Amino acid sequence: MKIGTDAVLLGSWTDVSFNPDRILDIGSGTGILALMMAQRSPAMLIDAIELEDLAFEQCVENFENSSWSDRLFCYHSSIQEFTDKINEKYDLIICNPPFYQEDYQSNDIKRNKSRFNDSMPFKSLIRCVSHLLSNNGFFSVIVPFSAENTVIDFAYSEHLFPSRILRLKGNPTTKTVRSLIEFSFQKSDIHIEELIIETSRHQYTKDYIELTKDFYLKM
Repeated sequence: MKIGTDAVLLGSWTDVSFNPDRILDIGSGTGILALMMAQRSPAMLIDAIELEDLAFEQCVENFENSSWSDRLFCYHSSIQEFTDKINEKYDLIICNPPFYQEDYQSNDIKRNKSRFNDSMPFKSLIRCVSHLLSNNGFFSVIVPFSAENTVIDFAYSEHLFPSRILRLKGNPTTKTVRSLIEFSFQKSDIHIEELIIETSRHQYTKDYIELTKDFYLKM
């Protein structure tokens, strides 16, 4: 499974300045977000959840081969099963969920599970996060811009409130395509920013380079 721009952006943008001690990556895939959190923070425990068999195996292998293997652990589970079993709370939860909602799906069942919202509906995700997040913790997620208000409404119903939003555009002339949202149980003013990724093909903006430069060998 390839590492996408969405994951790199979310892992770079997520705030770790409050020094979270326990971090959870939901739907970890290859483990990229958990690995980025390990690189960016001194958190003592970074758990990941991955349901798909091959992705889980690759995630475990990547964790074991990393410099932070003693802090990383991947559970082979759905978020619903994990939530039912785990009593501990997390200071930071991060998620790059599947959210493709086209009218058709491919013939590849595993790819469908990874790419389509029906394998991790937003409402169920938010409900689980509300059970797993500590009182002073933060939840960081990336969603389609078209789903921003819906996700925020789901979060309100679980007493989670947006504190930061970053809206993404591919280039200056395209529509906004993604929203990165930070939630917590504390009400606050919402800080909203916009990020443009490219000025033209492979010509990245200064803001994008500054945000992601620690995770690319060449930029």
